[in-house]
Amino acid sequence: MAANRQQTMFQAVQTVWSRGGVAGFYQGLIPWAWIEASTKGAVLLFTASEIETATVGLGVNPAVAGLLGGMGGGIVQAYATMGFCTCMKTAEITRHKQMATGIKPPSTWAVFADIYRREGIAGINKGVNAVAVRQCTNWGSRMGFARLAENTIRNVKGKGENEKLTPFEKIMSSSIGGALATWNQPIEVVRVEMQSMAKSADREGKKTIINTLQYIYKENGIKGLYRGVTPRIGLGIWQTICMVSLADYVKAWVKGE
Repeated sequence: MAANRQQTMFQAVQTVWSRGGVAGFYQGLIPWAWIEASTKGAVLLFTASEIETATVGLGVNPAVAGLLGGMGGGIVQAYATMGFCTCMKTAEITRHKQMATGIKPPSTWAVFADIYRREGIAGINKGVNAVAVRQCTNWGSRMGFARLAENTIRNVKGKGENEKLTPFEKIMSSSIGGALATWNQPIEVVRVEMQSMAKSADREGKKTIINTLQYIYKENGIKGLYRGVTPRIGLGIWQTICMVSLADYVKAWVKGE
């Protein structure tokens, strides 16, 4: 929906389905999503955990520590693993737009080789700055809001700072954090547009975050900047539950607590 901003949710589902049925919803899975998923989680958890632990040790409020940890982890994972993976996933998905002009889309490896040959490392990391901004605000917001929700639940239920929350309370906190973190949807729409393989006659020259934001606003208005926010709320909730609530249990298990 971020790539086809004129479509409704139902139309977007129909479009994806037309690209191979159920398989259409898994475009870009192999190998790019596999590579991204197998690396970004480790990078995020390690970096965010170290920052959060260090800042809490300095007496920083847990919500602020979560915010700083998420921001740092998001930036590191963007530049370390996500730049070229999200670029290639987006290329894999949006190259199907070429079919509308009668051109047979090349294979994903052909796309990769062509981009690398023409633009080098910078080409396959196209849009990485937008990815970094998105991940910084994504995980900073998700972890910050989740920790803030945890503190609120503690205060409401009269629990101490070191008293453990129930699994349900942890999941609720992460769900709140994941949902509220989608305020940055315009950054995601900009990222998709910057990495899109679709060509536009009125889009000449290098794409930057600012001129892409201006282009989307000119073409689709403020609504265009929030296209696809509904499914992303669901994604944000699920990812935050996995990377905050479940991650807390994993870290406690590793520490033997």
